Amino acid sequence: MLVLGIETSCDETGVAVYDSFRGLLAHALHSQVALHDAYGGVVPELASRDHIRRLLPLVREVLRKAGAREADLDAVAYTQGPGLAGALLVGAAVANSFAFGLGIRAIGVHHLEGHLLSPLLEKKAPSFPFVALLVSGGHTQLMRVAGVGDYEMLGETLDDAAGEAFDKIAKLLGLGYPGGPALAELAQEGRSDRFAFPRPMLEQLEKNGDLNFSFSGLKTAVVTLTRTRALDEQTRADVAAAFQEAVADVLVAKSLAAMRTTGLDRLVVAGGVGANVRLRSVLDAAASRGKFSVFYPALEFCTDNGAMIALAGYLRLKADEAARALPLGFTVRPRWDLASVAPPETPG
Repeated sequence: MLVLGIETSCDETGVAVYDSFRGLLAHALHSQVALHDAYGGVVPELASRDHIRRLLPLVREVLRKAGAREADLDAVAYTQGPGLAGALLVGAAVANSFAFGLGIRAIGVHHLEGHLLSPLLEKKAPSFPFVALLVSGGHTQLMRVAGVGDYEMLGETLDDAAGEAFDKIAKLLGLGYPGGPALAELAQEGRSDRFAFPRPMLEQLEKNGDLNFSFSGLKTAVVTLTRTRALDEQTRADVAAAFQEAVADVLVAKSLAAMRTTGLDRLVVAGGVGANVRLRSVLDAAASRGKFSVFYPALEFCTDNGAMIALAGYLRLKADEAARALPLGFTVRPRWDLASVAPPETPG
């Protein structure tokens, strides 16, 4: 089965071709960072217009790299939500147009399900069941994953997600957009032990096993500190390092607790913050001590990409014969709870 994957949920246009026998054949990504940098964040209307400009040329490029023709495709997978409504509509319209024209299936994929399953693209891929730490944009979640579409929420953010906190502190420190990677780079020059920032909700974890997250208090602590002192270059680096260390400590502690609670020994880390070098280092050290396995997607697949959507679409089509009927229309879902995603219907 040959599946074209299209991702247009926010500010990156991703396209990929996945083959059920040979794996990922080709992928391409256009980032809109330069477009939105002047505004300090994503402008939805500009994002949608840029997806319109970039998507079809990227589809042609990826098909050429994969050595495939449009007529060779068996299905088109696209991000149906969550995300920016206008941006989602671009990908959905193109995907369904391909499907109608070629007489093949178009399947809408949950953006976070794509992230969740992205480590399955790797040669060292996890087997089900596993615990997943999803740290993508406005989402920080821990889930027990028993199979495709079989997700049990264990804990989630109550306010600011880890990625949001990274971006807000980066802006406070005068760093560019996107803030998370810039803050992580600055943190490499800093001392993480100079400032003692709080580890939000670890006390609740110790008291009653609460696996939820909250990063607003940590953000407030950083804001309060920066208002009381001059931010020279070394201080900015030290603040970044201390903040990053606090976030990593919380994410790791909650992930380990989730594994103890479920009795599982496999952890998947996915989403943009999953590319953070310090987080990976702390998790790898914990895995070597605790004798569990931790799985990550390749760095290029931590952020939004078409490969994860193509894979997720294939896995759903493989398991759900009913999903192979031709679509009669399409919608997008800018708000969509991952825990509400139903598992594929297996053939009777």
